[in-house]
Amino acid sequence: MDALTPIAPHVWQVPFPVGHVYLVALPGGGFAAVDTGLPGSAPAILGALAALGARPGALRQIVLTHCHLDHMGSAADLVAATGAQVLAGAPDVPYITGARPEPEPCRTPAEQALHDSLTAGFAGAGAPPLRHLAVDTALHDGDTLDGWPGPVRVLHVPGHTPGGIALHLPESRLLFPGDIIGTDPAGTRAVLGPFNVDRAAALASFRRLAALDGLDTVCVPHGGPLRTGARAVLAAATPETDWL
Repeated sequence: MDALTPIAPHVWQVPFPVGHVYLVALPGGGFAAVDTGLPGSAPAILGALAALGARPGALRQIVLTHCHLDHMGSAADLVAATGAQVLAGAPDVPYITGARPEPEPCRTPAEQALHDSLTAGFAGAGAPPLRHLAVDTALHDGDTLDGWPGPVRVLHVPGHTPGGIALHLPESRLLFPGDIIGTDPAGTRAVLGPFNVDRAAALASFRRLAALDGLDTVCVPHGGPLRTGARAVLAAATPETDWL
């Protein structure tokens, strides 16, 4: 993990080679985490909390944007260390708990090559196995999250997985999009996230997020965050031609 990166007055990125995690300071005290990285990432996330002056028990919530390994991978370890509540999109809950097998994405040839490279890297790194876990709150489109710095709208953005969600903080002009949106490392160009179970639905979700009003910052899990002028970057994107 690289250095903890401030994104907004109440948001920090915990960067990882695959699957960034974001910590959000809650006005009532404590923190929320958006995603948890690959299995084995919990010590680094707890270290980031310590760097912010917080003990493990200060992690109050874990919001999983979807069920993939690089997003829910360390959730079980973090819950064991902190007692945090877990929230996730309702259609993805059976995959997070292990009640049902995760659906396979439909990969283009370009996506397949990337998948094979990533899989080989995971195998070589010797990451611990995934541990499934219970979800305390199943989220739906239009839900709101209480106790955050300003209103938080939950948006159901299917396509990458059946139950993917995004979190929109309109007063902060900030978005956590999950894997629907990816960027280049510099955070200057937006693309459709790869490995989707339903490409057409993922494209519709991308366009829904790109049309949000008053959007300045997009905290992507893969690539560099869009720090300013996110709406213009998203408007310039051509997701229909990505990964073909």
